Amino acid sequence: MNEQYVRDLREVDETQVAVVGGKGAQLGGLSRIEGVRVPDGFCVTTDAFRRIMAGAPSIDERLDRLSRVDPDDREAIRTLSARIRRTVEGIAVPDDLAAAITGGLTRFGEQDAYAVRSSATAEDLPTASFAGQQDTYLNVVGPAAILRHISQCWASLFTERAVVYRRRAGIDHRAVHMAVVVQRMAFPHASGILFTADPVSGDRKVSTVDAGLGLGEALVSGLVNPDVFRVRDDEVVARAIAAKQRAVTALPAGGTREVAIDAQRQEQPSLTDAQVVRLARLGRRIEAHFGRPQDIEWCLVEDDFRIVQSRPITTLFPVPRREDEENHVYVSVGHGQMMTDPMKALGFSMWQLTAMVAMHEAGGRLFVDVTGRLASPASRAGLLDALGKGDPLVRDALESVLDRGDFVPSLPDRGTGGPPAGGAPAPIETDPAVVTGLIERSRESIAALERDIRTKSGPELFDFLLEAFEEHKRVLGDPVSIQAIMAGMEATWWLNDRLAQWLGEKNAADTLTLSAPDNITSEMGLALLDVADVIRPLPEVVAFLRGVEDESFLDGLTKLAGGTEARDAIEAYLDRYGMRCVGEIDITRPRWRERPDTLVPVILDNVRNFGPGAAERRFEQGRRKALQKEQDVLSRLRALPDGDRKADETKRMIDRVRTFIGYREYPKYGIISRYFVYKRALMAEADRLVAAGVIAEREDVFHLTFQELHEVVRSNRPADRQLVRQREEAFRAYHALTPPRVLTSDGEALTGSYRRDDVPAGALVGVPVSAGTVEGRARIVLDMAEADLEAGDILVTAFTDPSWSPLFVGIAGLVTEVGGLMTHGAVIAREYGLPAVVGVEGATRLIRDGQRIRVHGSDGYIEILP
Repeated sequence: MNEQYVRDLREVDETQVAVVGGKGAQLGGLSRIEGVRVPDGFCVTTDAFRRIMAGAPSIDERLDRLSRVDPDDREAIRTLSARIRRTVEGIAVPDDLAAAITGGLTRFGEQDAYAVRSSATAEDLPTASFAGQQDTYLNVVGPAAILRHISQCWASLFTERAVVYRRRAGIDHRAVHMAVVVQRMAFPHASGILFTADPVSGDRKVSTVDAGLGLGEALVSGLVNPDVFRVRDDEVVARAIAAKQRAVTALPAGGTREVAIDAQRQEQPSLTDAQVVRLARLGRRIEAHFGRPQDIEWCLVEDDFRIVQSRPITTLFPVPRREDEENHVYVSVGHGQMMTDPMKALGFSMWQLTAMVAMHEAGGRLFVDVTGRLASPASRAGLLDALGKGDPLVRDALESVLDRGDFVPSLPDRGTGGPPAGGAPAPIETDPAVVTGLIERSRESIAALERDIRTKSGPELFDFLLEAFEEHKRVLGDPVSIQAIMAGMEATWWLNDRLAQWLGEKNAADTLTLSAPDNITSEMGLALLDVADVIRPLPEVVAFLRGVEDESFLDGLTKLAGGTEARDAIEAYLDRYGMRCVGEIDITRPRWRERPDTLVPVILDNVRNFGPGAAERRFEQGRRKALQKEQDVLSRLRALPDGDRKADETKRMIDRVRTFIGYREYPKYGIISRYFVYKRALMAEADRLVAAGVIAEREDVFHLTFQELHEVVRSNRPADRQLVRQREEAFRAYHALTPPRVLTSDGEALTGSYRRDDVPAGALVGVPVSAGTVEGRARIVLDMAEADLEAGDILVTAFTDPSWSPLFVGIAGLVTEVGGLMTHGAVIAREYGLPAVVGVEGATRLIRDGQRIRVHGSDGYIEILP
């Protein structure tokens, strides 16, 4: 057998993807597992493909054109990819290559039936399966037919769906090559798919078997519904038997056909329970070999299972590593922080080092293990109450785990676990000086950090940072700061509860907290209106900003009439808020100071949509509205029985909420301010490492944990380049995963449900976080830098951390997929008086950009209007 062009399946393994493609490598690995039978065959290597491609120089020019086409321009992709396929299929297979292939056939039976299967080098990988992107041909008979179908497999690298998939996955067309697997055909009684983990829930302890009669093509094409079996602990725990009216079978002379199933067989299971359990065990053996859950194609021939493919299940959310085999329940940190995107290694490791509780990484996201607090009845109630106020879906998901009764053990009470989240107000005076003092102490701490870090570099910098992280946590854990935050939140809950009870007022605190003092995040949005006031009268500056393409634009402003004034205004804004950015809890994200062009679209929107003095007017309008609401509420209370007492209590709580609720946003501002100081020091160190040849690029440090970077600096030895590349690839893959609100150690991802029946049919349900009802045009914005908003628009997005606040001044309402009553977006929506509903699952998918919607901010649902 000519090994340059043809390799026996038993001679390859999963390390040889570059030679035989993903499918061939997986099949070779499968053939080496004891007890696993793989149909005999061979691989036509990628060298053969490269030789064929070299025979058509015109393909290079077409690939160049293909790489420049917008991935959404399906017509252009369809046309170009079809031309490339026709060219590849038209290339004659050289004689020596054809001889090598037919020599492989002679070894197994030249006139036998074969399956001819594409095997691309970017296929069946841990981070991207590429399932169904290239072609497979069944029951091919005779050397001429097999050579023809191999050419079609080569050409299938350029199917429209494969081209689009690669573009969206960021994979260069030239970096992918095609091998072809040629295997002896199996003629099964039944066939199907085995998932060694539940592909829907993610549960790693449940195997799912889809089975049908005949060849698997009937299932893959959707011709028939499968029988579905679920297996747990070597037992079939659920089954759904489909009516099987059709099947696909092989024809004696080659090819396949669709046949009718006899009436008496249609309702019979494709497999017995014993066969299902045996198949599931086989799957566990395969999973153990490859080290991750698998999507396995199988067929049953004379009561013997043949495995014809195995690929990683790439849609499962990873499970945090743990030190034991006990059950664990994890809650997402990102949903609480309003940032559910994946974080790079330096980002999540530094958040772990500066957090007040232990956090566990999985899929580039962080989770907190709440198993211990759930296990104790006393701490369980407080935990569920606190998390439920933040995000009802988290509470529901946790309760669904608890309802099973056997996943979380019930432990004896070990105390109360602290005061309940909705208990009596914290013992702190309602005094604005408390907030003033906290803010001043935070500023002093950050100033000291900036002063002391300037002289630090090398290993000394990392020793200093480890000490700084302790000061970071001390400031974050300041008891007075926590009491101030809780005082504002508890006063909000008190007002909403009591005024609903006494006056029938729903979410009264929303209006009473308008324009509350000391809210650094709402001030940030209003301050950008002031920047727009400076720029609006400067036509040259406005025109210049409309053409800005990168962060260097500030230097260009000084050449324009009024440009120095405009630059000074932007610089002053960046001095106060330049440490912020979207996804700011990840230290690797570019800050506004690093990418000031991010703010330009928002500034231009403010120039267009507002007049001079808008910031001051909006703040004053909110303050007056809150005061009017206070007077109205107190007047109505005094008219009630025992009204003077109720009014006095309410007045005290209104004063309390307006004193403390704005401070709720300041600790995050302090955290991010410190993060930017850390980042500048670390990036200066990265520049030194690049100059010394220790790392290739400064941003390579983003893919090292803080501890790994510390070791690189200490040892001055080159960073592991392969590790950096692997982390880059994993980070790209993590974007395709949706992080669950709650995750179990079995891998089960839970999102929770609202369980409401008081909303109109077809309405999208969420958490009501800011009162009012508004109708308007929905604008789906996934990237703040690409926002194009008009007055009256309703912003619909995945999440809004504080950096989104400048957009809030110009919108009429807010809808997000993530969030709860006290998350940042909700707090600022109330501050600006925007009707808002958050925690709306799939909002950016279910609502179309430009569609008219009605947001019911008091009742927590959205209507999509005709």
